[in-house]
Amino acid sequence: MLKLDAQELRVSDPSREERDKIKRRDVYFVLDNILDTYNTGGIFRLADALGVKKVYLCGVTETPPNTRIKKASINTTQWVEWEYKDSAAEAILTLKSQVPRLKAIAVEQDKKSLPYTRIDYRLPVAFVVGNETEGCSRLTLKACDAIVEIPMWGVNKSLNVIMSLGIVAYWAVGQV
Repeated sequence: MLKLDAQELRVSDPSREERDKIKRRDVYFVLDNILDTYNTGGIFRLADALGVKKVYLCGVTETPPNTRIKKASINTTQWVEWEYKDSAAEAILTLKSQVPRLKAIAVEQDKKSLPYTRIDYRLPVAFVVGNETEGCSRLTLKACDAIVEIPMWGVNKSLNVIMSLGIVAYWAVGQV
């Protein structure tokens, strides 16, 4: 398998054939109005690390090409397939119509959420994360099959969106 360091990634321009050779998991990321382009870029980097099949950038989430996304992603936007949708709910409904048995799971603090360690993460799965201030929209949460959250034992009430997604996604992949 091809492994590139950060410098090589920054200048890479992969062919479709090179991208198609990468083993991808039946995992999808759906970004619901992510405001910080560095978070978006970091999520691309995470998607590459996990072998995610596709990232959906929704609502006001910036899309490549964007210099801040490129910098944070170290150009993994060139290696990970992505698509823009007007809303996360639309992305979820599209995925469910195209991918049989897909389960959409929001990573969000909510009165209906369950601890992230208590969910069955059989693939295919889409992980949905919301913006840094408001979280996932109500419409997005309604489109999801489950909502999970990470326990917070300190004084801070939340984690960064990339960290939260990374914890849950790596846990889930380790369970299948």
